[in-house]
Amino acid sequence: MTIPVVRFIFGGEETVSTGLGRPYTLVYDGACRVCNHLISVLDKWDRTRQVEVVPSQNTSVHARFPWIPPQAYAEAVQLIGPGGRTWQGADAIEQLLKILPRGRLIGWVFSAPLMGGLIDRFYRWFARNRYRLGCGEHCQYRPLKIDHLESERTAA
Repeated sequence: MTIPVVRFIFGGEETVSTGLGRPYTLVYDGACRVCNHLISVLDKWDRTRQVEVVPSQNTSVHARFPWIPPQAYAEAVQLIGPGGRTWQGADAIEQLLKILPRGRLIGWVFSAPLMGGLIDRFYRWFARNRYRLGCGEHCQYRPLKIDHLESERTAA
């Protein structure tokens, strides 16, 4: 199967359109309430409309970005840029902060000694535990902890 890619050449540089005429596409977990909140912040910061935001549950994601394995979307946010270049996890966050005007205010933290590794570890921990943080729609993913013995003792 061949997936058509629209290529534009401006000033001798070739770019791949990722959609909506924006140079970057961010694919995130649309079922995560924390992620959705962070996406609303991103939307406010992206005043120049550089980033198209798409939940990984969107059925077109796999067809648009066939080089990204489906499991990668479950593990980390994916940022696809010009030419199909792809960043994931903490690297994607770092790249977003470079793109967004307000992001530059806090993006410096990635260049501080030892911080890149710490941020990457924190991101991986967050991604694994995102359904446990906060409460809301995603609570359905957490197993219920019901103590049947306690309810029987109370009834007796």
